[in-house]
Amino acid sequence: MNRTRWFAMIVTVLLFCAGQAAGQGSKKEPQLRSVRGVVTDKADKAIVNGVVFLKNLRTNVVLSHFTDEEGAYRFSGLDPNVDYEIHAEAEDEKSAPRTVSSLDSRKEITLNLKVDRKKG
Repeated sequence: MNRTRWFAMIVTVLLFCAGQAAGQGSKKEPQLRSVRGVVTDKADKAIVNGVVFLKNLRTNVVLSHFTDEEGAYRFSGLDPNVDYEIHAEAEDEKSAPRTVSSLDSRKEITLNLKVDRKKG
């Protein structure tokens, strides 16, 4: 192989490797998501100091938050590649469990929960 072809081949390989390295540096991390909503009772009245439970279905780790004076809750920093199960409890009642699916591409998910079932 003559020197010109050899030089052209080396330059091509170097440019290809440089392009690959530059592409790796620009990969975006998956955007974290959040889920929020309002917890209400059977009469649609906001539940203050209710507890909302969020379970990571991959690791089974459960997070919890109390609702505020308007019955609102919020979980943020959630992995978009994980499914979560969420439900609320107040006194001796709870809501139906809901799922936050990894297939849902929204970054901000609103799930209102109604506490209307007996625990147990």
